Amino acid sequence: MTIENIRKICRAWPGVTEDVKWVSDLVFSVGGKMFAVVCLEPPHTLAFKCTLEEFAELVERPGIIPAPYLARALWVQEQGLGEALERPEVDQRLRASYELVAAKLPRSKQPNMLASGTAKAKPRSKRSASSTARATRKTPKNRKK
Repeated sequence: MTIENIRKICRAWPGVTEDVKWVSDLVFSVGGKMFAVVCLEPPHTLAFKCTLEEFAELVERPGIIPAPYLARALWVQEQGLGEALERPEVDQRLRASYELVAAKLPRSKQPNMLASGTAKAKPRSKRSASSTARATRKTPKNRKK
């Protein structure tokens, strides 16, 4: 597994951006929120977000630790790129991280995931909240005119 492999995996999804932060970390984001971080200096590490269940399972594996500074947000870190996780699993874990982060974004910042077959968009109502409230409000039957 190489940094270039990680770039190819992450850049394939809608709305992904990458930039270097903290001098030597390549950060992949969706809607301005991070979902994966690769250290550019050896030893190359890979950090990503996961669910609570995955977090508990992953940190039990050799070569994977709670991610420094991010563990409280359920991030893990592979201490050596490609040492603890095989490529298919890295692909799956990064995709899950991307989807976790994208799902929490406001609708206006969510990428169009229909093209990639990830998730179905929820239809937006054409009514405003106030017109919906007026339409459902009941009026008393014996109202004085």
